[in-house]
Amino acid sequence: MKKSSFNTSQLVILGLMTAILLLMAYTPLGYLNIGPLAVTFNMIPVAVAAITLGPVGGAVTGAVFGMTSFLQCIGVGGTSAMGAILFDINPFLAFIQRFIPRLLDGLLLGYIFRFTRKAVHTSLACMITGFFSAFLNTAFFMTALVVLFGNTSYMQELMGGKNVIAFICGFVGINAVCEMISATVITGAVGMALYKANFVPAPKHAAA
Repeated sequence: MKKSSFNTSQLVILGLMTAILLLMAYTPLGYLNIGPLAVTFNMIPVAVAAITLGPVGGAVTGAVFGMTSFLQCIGVGGTSAMGAILFDINPFLAFIQRFIPRLLDGLLLGYIFRFTRKAVHTSLACMITGFFSAFLNTAFFMTALVVLFGNTSYMQELMGGKNVIAFICGFVGINAVCEMISATVITGAVGMALYKANFVPAPKHAAA
């Protein structure tokens, strides 16, 4: 009976995080468009799902995030200027570039939280998970962009002769910093609130 109740709680959290993610993806709440990129807060529900549900929950919500990001390439739930151009170049590669990084992000966040909470307080583990939700999202997204589309005329023009590292740092710039700060603070607060409400299982070998 106890196990069934816990599973029901997990489904509630998964449904809630998915609903919040979809709301953010299809309203201005999730994106702040600045130039060809956007400051996105959609990785925060993914991080919360990874904290409460583990790698599987993170992967599921990450996949939802990735799908909504890809759909913006064709104008569903908003428009991504860069996504639309990449879709015109190669729809399949555009799907890979938009979907896989977010799926991997969610999956790895579950393991990051499990690992870090064995060594640090749960509140700090939540903040670390939040930070990496934004960091990995940017790192995977930009890596896939360069690897899959780096040889296209569109990307060559954006890069302007810069090396890959200089291009990525200059391109994401303040966007990535804003995402990392907001994800760290908000995920830390929400994660601890859910932990105190017993939605996050107590750690076996850590102070909490």
